[in-house]
Amino acid sequence: MTGAGSPRTLRSRLRALRSEAFGADPSGARLERILSSPNFEDGSFRNPVGARTRPSGASMAEFAKIYFHKEARARRSPAGRIPVHPTTAADLARPPVTGLRLTWMGHSTVLAEIEGRRVLFDPVWGDRCSPFSFAGPKRLHPAPLPLAAIGPVDAVVISHDHYDHLDLPTIKALVSSETVFAVPLGVGAHLERWGVPPGRLRELDWNESADIAGLRFTATPARHFCGRGLRNQQHTLWASWVVAGSDHRVYHSGDTGYFPGFREIGAAHGPFDATMIQIGAYSEYWPDIHMTPEEGMRAHLDLQQTEPTGVMLPIHWGTFNLAPHPWAEPGEGTVAAAAPVGARLALPVPGRPFEPTTGDVPQDQWWRAVATAPVGGWPAPSDTTRAPAAPAPDEPSPGTDGRKVAPSA
Repeated sequence: MTGAGSPRTLRSRLRALRSEAFGADPSGARLERILSSPNFEDGSFRNPVGARTRPSGASMAEFAKIYFHKEARARRSPAGRIPVHPTTAADLARPPVTGLRLTWMGHSTVLAEIEGRRVLFDPVWGDRCSPFSFAGPKRLHPAPLPLAAIGPVDAVVISHDHYDHLDLPTIKALVSSETVFAVPLGVGAHLERWGVPPGRLRELDWNESADIAGLRFTATPARHFCGRGLRNQQHTLWASWVVAGSDHRVYHSGDTGYFPGFREIGAAHGPFDATMIQIGAYSEYWPDIHMTPEEGMRAHLDLQQTEPTGVMLPIHWGTFNLAPHPWAEPGEGTVAAAAPVGARLALPVPGRPFEPTTGDVPQDQWWRAVATAPVGGWPAPSDTTRAPAAPAPDEPSPGTDGRKVAPSA
């Protein structure tokens, strides 16, 4: 059937009416490249190992009871005002002494200054991670400084197209700059719709690299999923990222469940001066697509070939309420997981720059001052050192409630 009334034409028209925030579907040469990707099979991108992306119908009903429970809901937000570093702009005006500096802006947004170049990971300056301005998870703290105050950025790295990582207002604010965008395969369709010229896109499949401003950017595997609409076709890829200069290299996990591929990434691209690892928004209802703090530490050690070298910066927590766990639990859990293995953590308040290769790395558990304390109070430092060690690769990981969760690999 052809003509104006055909189903295909009707679908095309409906897609054209979608809000700009939903982005665009890949087409043309971009779609051909997707279809020929070794990671694309049976109509969608595939994870390195299987992954459940959302709760089943029965577990969704159970999850809803937990999520909307009054007392639990109160603990998912801070009890006080989240501190934000007051002098971020002034601190960033001074070049890093060591050639490497990281500034966590909240959630998964990190500014990495590497050997005189500036890289912005998953920049989200919008008030909500949602296609709508009136609904969806809202910021729990302001951005440490306006986006324009950061100054020129050489590259923007996007891990995947979910709203808490790919933010329409932020991308549109960057369109007028000269920055280059490094994105997973298919994500460029969204950016082009929002005004980014094709010449400023570096769109990569897993294990492909691009050189930008003297740094090498490599898209590496992750265990997650994609989509900005109710009907998810899995036609955009998700990725973790390695950015390497001549003397420094860093890793950003994006969103991912734990999988054995972290060891392969570390062997091929490590060791890293710093890893930025997702440790928040996890749940037993979606155990394969987000890591618990324990799994995040296990991933950090895998990336460093089991040695607790380099600094781990916990990301994907504190800024948005996206899961049923208490607001402060990701921070506490990461500290507990780091202690028995001797891993170095960076625990900055949003906006505080630090240089990972120095001894001046922030380690205060700042969230305790603004969080609802757990029953029995906060663990003392001596209690933290007795936390269980990170599990061996073939052991089950402890869940957030003390139960065992089957290995996500």
